[in-house]
Formats: sequence, structure tokens, C-alpha cells
Amino acid sequence: MADDFRTIPIAEQIEHLTKGAVEIIRSQELEARLRKSQESSTPMRVKTGFDPTAPDLHIGHTVVIRKMKHFQDLGHVVIFLIGDFTGMIGDPTGRSVVRKQLTRSEIEANAETYKDQIFKILDPDKTVIDFNSRWMSMLGSDGFIRLCAHYTVRRILERDDFENRLKNQQPISMHELLYPLIQGYDSVALDADVELGGTDQKFNLLVGRDLQREYGKPSQIVLTMPLLEGTDGVQKMSKSLDNYIGINEAPNEIFGKVMSIPDDLMYRYFELVTDLPMKNIEKCKMEVSEGIRHPMDLKTELAERIITDFHGTSAAKSAKEEFHRVFRQREIPKGIEVREMSVSKDVTRMSKLLVSFDMAPSVSEASRLIQSGAVTLNGEKVTDVRSEIDFSSRGDYLFKVGKRRFMKLTVR
Repeated sequence: MADDFRTIPIAEQIEHLTKGAVEIIRSQELEARLRKSQESSTPMRVKTGFDPTAPDLHIGHTVVIRKMKHFQDLGHVVIFLIGDFTGMIGDPTGRSVVRKQLTRSEIEANAETYKDQIFKILDPDKTVIDFNSRWMSMLGSDGFIRLCAHYTVRRILERDDFENRLKNQQPISMHELLYPLIQGYDSVALDADVELGGTDQKFNLLVGRDLQREYGKPSQIVLTMPLLEGTDGVQKMSKSLDNYIGINEAPNEIFGKVMSIPDDLMYRYFELVTDLPMKNIEKCKMEVSEGIRHPMDLKTELAERIITDFHGTSAAKSAKEEFHRVFRQREIPKGIEVREMSVSKDVTRMSKLLVSFDMAPSVSEASRLIQSGAVTLNGEKVTDVRSEIDFSSRGDYLFKVGKRRFMKLTVR
């Protein structure tokens, strides 16, 4: 889309900006703000905040970052706000227990990695990066007390997370009550016209609207995006659930993970993590339902698009070729780990071997993988957790765990 909000019809801008959105508060305000922006030739200020609580981002995070890019496509100012101050508190959203606070050094290290990752999607020359410690550290104790005076405890406790904890007699720390207030004040400090966030952030985003009004400023428009399901197709994408696709993961790993998602989920991925227009996505859905196109071919296109965004077209092409070579032609992948050992008469259980080869985190997890049929040795499934292996003969032993983890052991 052309990079000039001053000439693009408002209806086209709204269509581009609302693709995949769950809720706009309020849509008429967005239209009015866009019109005012166009008439005055003044770009809107669009804010999204990320607390650097972990070093790596996954494609679930990019749903909101891509929406930032949509505003950027039109020439509006996008502000990627790194919550180095709020990160030390920890967002209580979705938490039933108090979140562990991070140190300043942990926050700073994570923040640096964010910069590299977001510029795989956003234009670095057109992106404002800011840190909320810039104004929060200068606010002072008297300023902080004045900020607190603009909001009531009753309103804060209406938040579902806090309400549930109170019902279950679980503790709520004072610093957690302040989190929505600080995030809301970020919008005041930045004069945000629009704030983006996941649906789980709605309460915090609305506090920003309220505080801007309290400080005599126009209330920001709130635009929420859905939470992307992970590769299991059920739970929200999360590293802790191991159902994520990382931005910085190797292209071959990304390709394999995308190909493993349920067929029905790929349309949602097309909508939320690619820029393919909705009319094209609907056409793809129709072609699959009518048997014109195979779901595997469409999923291959999805994997290529995602990898191209993060690693470039040549990496996407290579990952596609490697996937077909390994999984369709049943060949051994290139560049797998190779280990060597001497001939031995010792006998070792497969479960312990997998742990020693870093192919399973523990013996119990290795046993679970064996029982589920996820382990093969030289192409044969190993299903007995009591299976033992001796390496009394020279040769190569190919271990495979799951669909994508390989390791070759050469016994000399």
C-alpha cells in the first residue's frame, strides 16, 4: 500500500488497519481521527508497548507488530515502547500468582534483543523506539502520588485477574495494582492517538484512555488483536508450552513447525502473520474445500511467507527444498549433528542415551517420547522404554526424535 495517508481514501485505510482486529474502541473515533489526520497532513501517533521479560519473540508477538506495520505503511508514526520500567514490575495479565520481578540488567539485555527482532517487520527508519523509564524515572514520588489520585482502587479491582485472585484468596501485591496505571500513563506521556495490544491487554489499554481524559488530552483509540494459537492449535502460543515458532529460529525449524499446524489453523496464520489480503485468503480456503488445491501446498506457501519475512527469500526456498527432501523423499537432513564413540560392550538404555545426546531433557521425558512412538533408530520405531543398545559393532546409528530432531552416532 502507498506510503501516504494524505491521499489514500479513508475507507481503504480503515480496511487495511482493521484486518484481523478483534475490537476497535471506538471505530467512529478511528474514522474521525484518520480524517482529521488527513485534513491536517499530520500523521497519527500509534503506540505499542512490550515488556522485555524474555529475550526472544515468537510469531504470536508479531500479530501486533504487523498491525504496527500496517499503520506504518500508511505513513503514520509508530512508537515501539520498551517497558523497561514496567518490566521490573511484571504484567499481572493472566497471572494467578505474583510474577517474578526482573533485575535492571536482565531488562536491558532483553530490550537489546527486541530491537533486532522487530526490525524484521518494521522499517527502522520510520520506527520510534522509546523507553518508559524516561518519564517514569523523572516523575518522582510526588508526581507518582498525583498519578495515583487519578484512578480508584475499585476500578483497578474490576480487572478479571485481580477479581479472580480475590475470590480465590490469592495474594495481590501493591506493585501489581500500579501496573495498569503506569501503562496508561505511558499513553499520556506519548500523546498516543492509537494504542495496540492483544485482547488480554484490553483493561490496560482502556486505563490509558481514561488517564488521557483525566489529563485533559484526547482519548486514544484502542485496537485489540487476537491471541494466536500455537502449533498445537489449542493453547495460546507460548514458549512455556513449547507450541511456539520463534522469530530467530532456524528457517528449517520454522518450516517444519508451520507444516505441523492443523490445516484449519493455517487460514488464521495467513490472516494474522502475513500480509496476504483477506480476499486472497478466502479464495485459498474455497480452492481447498473444492479440491482444487491441496492443504499441504497452501501450508508450504504459508511457511515460505513467514520465513521470507524473518530470513529472506533464499532461506525460505532452501528450507522448502530441505523439507521436501527429508519428509517427502525420506532422506536424512543436511547438517545434522554427528557424534563419535569407540566400540563398547557396555549396554545402555535408550531413554538414558537420549538424555546424554541432548535429545530429551530427562529420562522420564525420554520414556514418554519412546512410549508415544516418537523415537526411531535407523528408521525403526523404538516403543519399549526398557530397550537397551550396545555399540559392540562399528557403524552408523541414526537417532530421530519427533519429526525434526536427528543425530547420527558413528561407532569406530
